[in-house]
Amino acid sequence: MKLYTEKILKLATEIPHIGKIEKADRVVSLRSPICGSSITVYINKVSGKVHEFKQEVKACALGQASASILANNVIGLDLLGISALHSSVKDMLEKNLSAPPPPFSNYELLRPAIEFKNRHASIMLVLDATRNALQDD
Repeated sequence: MKLYTEKILKLATEIPHIGKIEKADRVVSLRSPICGSSITVYINKVSGKVHEFKQEVKACALGQASASILANNVIGLDLLGISALHSSVKDMLEKNLSAPPPPFSNYELLRPAIEFKNRHASIMLVLDATRNALQDD
């Protein structure tokens, strides 16, 4: 099974919400020691939900594709929603279970990474950072 498909590479080049929020409610930076990928997410919340989202992504194509899939539909997510998505993607990668439902069903495109455990951390990085940013202090 081919790891880097044309669709994954397309997602990796079309990452929405790139940049910084100068006065963000939460800023979370994470780095994966396994692959060296890093991400910083900037979030402003309203009533516990993502109101504004920006990200700086330095990752492989899989990490970039994951950041792209999340960012396309992150506005309006709350902690419960991001936690459910995080679990669903992790279960898809580790247990070969179904991909998340719409609007995050494009995570199915990352299914070939199941066989590459060293790539899982990069895929999960944006989800980890966003979940951390939505958790209350």
